[in-house]
Amino acid sequence: MKVLIVNTWDTYGGAARAAFRLHEALSQSGVDSTMLVDEKKSDADTVITLQNRNLKERILNGLNEVFRKLNICKFIYKLSLAKYKKTMAKGLSWFAPQIVSNKKLVNAINEINPDVVHLHWICNGFLSIEDIAKIKKPIVWSLHDMWAFTGGCHLVAECAKSIMCQKYIENCGNCPFLGSKKTKDLSFDILQRKKKSFAKVKNMTIVGLSKWMQSCARSSSVFSNRPVVNLPNPINTNLFKLLDKQNSRKLFNLAMDKKLVLFGAMFATSTPYKGFIELTGALNKISSQNVEFVVVGSNKPKNPPKLPCKTHYLGHLSDDVSLTSLYNACDVMIVPSKRENLSNVIMESLSCGLPVVAFNIGGNSDMVIHEINGYLAQPFDTSDLASGIDWVLNAKNYAELCKNAREKAVREFDYEVVAKKYVDLYEEILKA
Repeated sequence: MKVLIVNTWDTYGGAARAAFRLHEALSQSGVDSTMLVDEKKSDADTVITLQNRNLKERILNGLNEVFRKLNICKFIYKLSLAKYKKTMAKGLSWFAPQIVSNKKLVNAINEINPDVVHLHWICNGFLSIEDIAKIKKPIVWSLHDMWAFTGGCHLVAECAKSIMCQKYIENCGNCPFLGSKKTKDLSFDILQRKKKSFAKVKNMTIVGLSKWMQSCARSSSVFSNRPVVNLPNPINTNLFKLLDKQNSRKLFNLAMDKKLVLFGAMFATSTPYKGFIELTGALNKISSQNVEFVVVGSNKPKNPPKLPCKTHYLGHLSDDVSLTSLYNACDVMIVPSKRENLSNVIMESLSCGLPVVAFNIGGNSDMVIHEINGYLAQPFDTSDLASGIDWVLNAKNYAELCKNAREKAVREFDYEVVAKKYVDLYEEILKA
């Protein structure tokens, strides 16, 4: 079986790392898997790229980003200046019209002629909405965020406090992300493009990486008539494994006699939805006499928050071996994100036997079993998040929590286990 994994990058970002891990798992299981990316970061021979373009092609490829800004600005021009500023503050990088066709990529996909084309995260100008209908082979599409079935946003905005927008269920429009009050706005137009283009694809199966994402996709107007299955990302449990805690702490010069609370994400302290503010609020409520706080994925901010415990900012760790050592050095991982699909951080932590405290949102409950291998706090309740941290750190059955965490990862997310499920899906699609 010949499978082509398509993602904008191979190892940069959470979606890329998850897609690359699936590529590895499939290869190890005997599948002829190739990964096609726009920008290659690894040295894997089975990852190919179209990056060796001439100057003209590079300029054309960059036009998608320009067009994205022009179209949004054209739309927002009709709104008040105040609305424009409000929308810009939310971050337009989280909104993607995907207008410019990447004909060279589509041709490459069709020339490779795989049995199955497995799409992952394809934004940042990699594939246009209309390009997808030009792929000639059966498509499997893993949803790392909500972009595939929304009117342009990767993560839906809040219509009201803690109430998430569900306009994608029908037609979008009146987009709260854009600050729009018009029914037929840019989000409406983008959703119509998706419906029209995707209707031309005869064989497309959607993968919700979490049960939550599967439910969202099934309820959407774009994928309501498509098969939508739930399959997770895999994790290499032979790499993310148990190590000696004391030796792991020595590597990072961390205290041997303290309980260490870990928080980590890309741009951990600067990305609002990662929950750093909520976490600092919780840390000010815990019993902190024997606790130290560890942050990975961010350097020390210019104006760090005042916390009741000593804080270590470790910056970015670029390799999985270092991450594995850090997980083993700590006593609990906190994932206070306001949006999560199927968190790599949670899966990695569990695989290293590290209990996790997280809000009960998105796909977190697919991995964290409340008071079995961690703690699920009520969404955005900093007091309950603090209670969860205290509960794990002081649990009499702490060793059992760690054991349960590791067993959950090995049983449900190991390379061999997950690869078999994807192979079964591919075979089912090809038989049909």
